[in-house]
Amino acid sequence: MPQDGQQEQAERLHKVMARCGVASRRRCEELIAAGRVTVNGTIARVGDRAEPADLVEVDGAVVTWDAAMVHYLVNKPRGVLSAASDDRGRRCVTDLVPAAVRVYPVGRLDADSEGLIIVTNDGELTHRLTHPSWGVPKEYLAHVDGMPARGALAQLRTGVALDDGPTAPAVVSMPQPSVLRIVIHEGRNRQIRRMCDAVGHPVVRLVRTRIGSLTDPALRPGEHRPLTADEVRELHRAAKRLSR
Repeated sequence: MPQDGQQEQAERLHKVMARCGVASRRRCEELIAAGRVTVNGTIARVGDRAEPADLVEVDGAVVTWDAAMVHYLVNKPRGVLSAASDDRGRRCVTDLVPAAVRVYPVGRLDADSEGLIIVTNDGELTHRLTHPSWGVPKEYLAHVDGMPARGALAQLRTGVALDDGPTAPAVVSMPQPSVLRIVIHEGRNRQIRRMCDAVGHPVVRLVRTRIGSLTDPALRPGEHRPLTADEVRELHRAAKRLSR
């Protein structure tokens, strides 16, 4: 780790890790706090700094400085985990993209849900798309049990009381019988399913169809494609525009 005289050349370790694609800044701080990060063989502490000459490792894997950023859009099939790995050997969304560099999913779709998810080693973009202080809209098609009445739709639009607090207002329409199009800016665990449960219409099938302005109806389940530079820039702009 750098000495006192080198502080101005060094950066906070969690920022370095995020820029190199390990995870979001918040997650990197958690990894440091858990004792899973070393700098030059010494277990790091939250608040430590690092510079390019330092050897940074996470769980024994070397963090590559100035790693080339890759960004994939994946259409996650049902049953595939939104994770980088699984100790039970189950298929993960990272198995659907090239393995040339280590990548991570941005946020989560539960195993029973389908649709668009970004897989990348861009820690800063991951932070912007997942942290509560940013608000990138995500659109879902929820096939539900029963036919929601106007009152149920109004409740979803104004906010639903959940066990972890009320939801923010959502944009909700019903393009087909028993199919709801729902747009939210939050990212709570299984949020759409819990919202629909709360109004008496459990989700039968859930598909994420849009992240920010990013959508691709031609991308089939299990397929992936690289994001264009314009798409990556637009995701950054969307997060900045909606920050609070």
